[in-house]
Amino acid sequence: MCSCQHCTRLSGAPAMAWVGFRKSALTWTSPAGEPSYFSTWPTLHRGSCQRCRTQLTSVADGSDMIMVTIFSLARGAELLPVGHSYRDEAMPWMTITLAPDPPRRT
Repeated sequence: MCSCQHCTRLSGAPAMAWVGFRKSALTWTSPAGEPSYFSTWPTLHRGSCQRCRTQLTSVADGSDMIMVTIFSLARGAELLPVGHSYRDEAMPWMTITLAPDPPRRT
């Protein structure tokens, strides 16, 4: 989850829910194809659906990770948030129960 001013203004919501994937492990299966990208910050690019323009992804320059909005995924409701970035900037009425931290790979 992220409640930074950048995410909340772009989404029009009190937080955005993201899940991260390695770029090389993500395959786009939508009939609309891969997202079209636009810069929203000097080193950050957001991807949107080429058909409906729904915001789908966030990619930082130089990163091998791609963040995908959880609820744009067919089974997104099965994912549980484990962290909340910029929690101190979240709306005071917003309460989020986070899942336990996932086990660390060694």
